[in-house]
Amino acid sequence: MSIDLYALPPRPGRRPKTTGVAIPHDQLEQFSPSHIRDELIALVEAMSGVFTSPSQVSDPRSLAFRVREPRGPWEAFLTPTRDEFGHVHTSGFLHLMLPRPVIAALSEAGWVELHPITRRPDFPDTAVMFYAPRDHDELAVAMAAIGASWAQAAGIGLS
Repeated sequence: MSIDLYALPPRPGRRPKTTGVAIPHDQLEQFSPSHIRDELIALVEAMSGVFTSPSQVSDPRSLAFRVREPRGPWEAFLTPTRDEFGHVHTSGFLHLMLPRPVIAALSEAGWVELHPITRRPDFPDTAVMFYAPRDHDELAVAMAAIGASWAQAAGIGLS
């Protein structure tokens, strides 16, 4: 299924409660079922040029998405790394670095919120929380967002 990140339906239901402006930035409800999180990880690990490892910038139980040949701009990576473009937390929500136009579209449709760290001048303003996918339809949207993040990190732009 092809997902157009610029023409998404609204995310079903209300936005989940999060810690808002607090760091660590956590989702507090509406988590992914374990099989959805496991499927997300398998799909990410099958992406070309991507590998996973414990996150270098978050809880080490979070699984980092890293690009083998980082060619993207500074704002494509979770500072201070130069290859981690996102990670998934144990409850299924994601922190991703996304192109600004994608952030606007996903935010308007209720799929993401800005990470509070984006207020710091030494951190890119492209970090978001993508809410935990709860079913296969939401997983497809999450994978499209991860694909946009990966493309930015790999320096190949959006397809």
